[in-house]
Amino acid sequence: MTMTMPPSVLVVGTIFIDCKGFAKQQYNPAARNLGAIRFVHGGVGRNVAENLANLGIATSFASSVDATAIGKEVTERLQRSKVDIGYMVESGQHGMGMWLAILDEKGELAGSISQMPDLALLQESVARKGKEMIRRSTHIALELDLNIQIVRSVIKLAEEEKKPLYGICGNLDVILRHRDILDHLDCFICNNFEADLFFEKDFTNMDIDLKQETIAQFADRTGMRSMVVTLGAGGAVYYDSQTKSAGHQPVFPVNPVDTSGAGDAFFSGTVMGLVMGLPLGQAVICGTKVAGWTIECAENTNLELPEKIELDEYFKNMK
Repeated sequence: MTMTMPPSVLVVGTIFIDCKGFAKQQYNPAARNLGAIRFVHGGVGRNVAENLANLGIATSFASSVDATAIGKEVTERLQRSKVDIGYMVESGQHGMGMWLAILDEKGELAGSISQMPDLALLQESVARKGKEMIRRSTHIALELDLNIQIVRSVIKLAEEEKKPLYGICGNLDVILRHRDILDHLDCFICNNFEADLFFEKDFTNMDIDLKQETIAQFADRTGMRSMVVTLGAGGAVYYDSQTKSAGHQPVFPVNPVDTSGAGDAFFSGTVMGLVMGLPLGQAVICGTKVAGWTIECAENTNLELPEKIELDEYFKNMK
């Protein structure tokens, strides 16, 4: 009798330390602004790994981390969320990136500068242990803007092992130069401004029906199974090429504090739904709820996700 593996996700991505400035009053980029400054754990891969673990999905994380006090703090926090860190490798320096972000008085991102980590250690780890990593998980979540060697290696291994692969944007540096990597994804999730660049159209200002038609044409042309584009306060549009189902999911009411982790949270909730076997439209509802809860906290991830899903009727009905 064939044994079926319980759902689990391998996340391949980066760790960042974010320096965030929160403007107290209306933000003026040409003047001094009073407010608050916080250092928080970040990075697309790290955020997704922590979110998925806090959503109850068995999660392992392949990344690099600095062998410093703050690197140890990052590692210990992931362990408290029950993330398997066995594929995290330590670096003397530059194993983690830095992100400088300014949030205006509404919690909206007003400007940022990103410093990428040195990806050589992660590339070497994927080359040596990639097959083992992929085999141990049922699904793969990949930060697509690492370097092309890592991305192509993970894609190749996922296809060899027939594991669903979900992709999320980082800084667009890799994807825009190697658009063919999108062809290999089971689901690709990005925001409307990123979609403007992929489609080479003014996607942001299209009406909802045309947005759905555009992503359907793009997904069918590239060969990816499904695609979701988030629209900020406008919700999200989605399309599944296998079932030919498309739709628009509005946001739920929230009290925004910091929007900078919303995209990673949306991706995490949607992947959670897909891993649990939900249709794309229902998985997008999960993503929308998780993004909303994350926007309401001052960090990139909401550590109260276990309590949130325990009390939410939609998630309780999924069990």
